Amino acid sequence: MRTGQVLGATNRLGEYAVQRPGTHQEVFATLFTNLGINLSQVREFDPNGRPQYPVEPGTEPIREVI
Repeated sequence: MRTGQVLGATNRLGEYAVQRPGTHQEVFATLFTNLGINLSQVREFDPNGRPQYPVEPGTEPIREVI
């Protein structure tokens, strides 16, 4: 994992992202990918039998830090 880099940009006061905002889902997808976990194959079932995924299906990891 590449560390020590800046992705995107914030406003002048650093309050919010104005370029390349990321979501917590993308962060978790990146961590799981770096751990070697295939997100398309991991799921658990809740008591009602509905599948639950560690991140929302279709969420991509942040490729700039992999």
